[in-house]
Amino acid sequence: MKSIVCREPFSLTVEERPRPEAKADELIIRIRRVGLCGTDYHIFAGRHPFLTYPRVMGHELAAEVHAAPEGSPFHVGQIVAVNPYLACGTCIACRKGKPNACVSISVLGVHADGGMAEFLAVPQRAVIDATGLTLDQAAMMEFLAIGAHAVTRSGVDATDRVLIVGAGPIGVACALFARLNGAQVTLADMRVTRLAFARDRLGFDDTAEVTPALTAELAERTDGAMFDAVFDATGSLPAMAQSLTYVAHGGRLVLVGVVPGDLVFADPEFHKRETTLMASRNALAADFERVRQAILSGAIPTEALHTHSLAADDMPSRLPELIEEADHVLKAIASF
Repeated sequence: MKSIVCREPFSLTVEERPRPEAKADELIIRIRRVGLCGTDYHIFAGRHPFLTYPRVMGHELAAEVHAAPEGSPFHVGQIVAVNPYLACGTCIACRKGKPNACVSISVLGVHADGGMAEFLAVPQRAVIDATGLTLDQAAMMEFLAIGAHAVTRSGVDATDRVLIVGAGPIGVACALFARLNGAQVTLADMRVTRLAFARDRLGFDDTAEVTPALTAELAERTDGAMFDAVFDATGSLPAMAQSLTYVAHGGRLVLVGVVPGDLVFADPEFHKRETTLMASRNALAADFERVRQAILSGAIPTEALHTHSLAADDMPSRLPELIEEADHVLKAIASF
């Protein structure tokens, strides 16, 4: 089968590999769409903290069931998505209902080879029925679930004023679900093109460009109160540290991005707010279901979110170009 392999940083090749064979309770799925995200770009650039090379990337997956064991709830030809966070089921986090934070988690496309290939063997428990969705919509479920999980974890509701720092795919996903929860949402980014996209295509009228004067500007906009919940989706340590200054007293700071290095806050600033600090990692099955229902209801503008398409064969040449075009790319989807 055809596979797209990142052999080392900045090196992608199209290779032939053997088709996978299913183990007990696994499906063989035929990959049809692969969404690209910051994780893939970081892997390509050698900046992912949890990865070894070579690696077949790809964790935002839409597929057709190719083979299923007897008695499976899935059938051949069925359109499915994949929850790529494969948990052990027995560690302390799994026992407490948090498989997204599994001690021994294996994420497809990161810890294990992912779906940038024609076929993939996956546990049935990780397969999500995407009946009623298009293949492109199914490929967007995973990144939207990241945002849905962060918003659910934060407890944001209609009484909250929310700031999203970073208007890339994950930040936009957080903004969409915070808005669905009734919150007043502001988006901030240093890229004015992304803010314009959020305003013109997604209806987020309250935006702010990240400049040295941003803290003062946000204080003026909020009469000095700042924001009940701040979501940082930048993947930048300086930005994550700065986000504390946007949090209201009694508020919470939710770190959605992950980046290598040590994050340092000024303790007096952190303490005087009695800040609640949260990490939001991956997503749960319930988050995927919320995304599915939101897409089916028309609450998520998936056509606007899908900005770029490419053939999987073109990945070695197109991926570097997409990184260069990042100001204008929200969600690129590769097709097999």
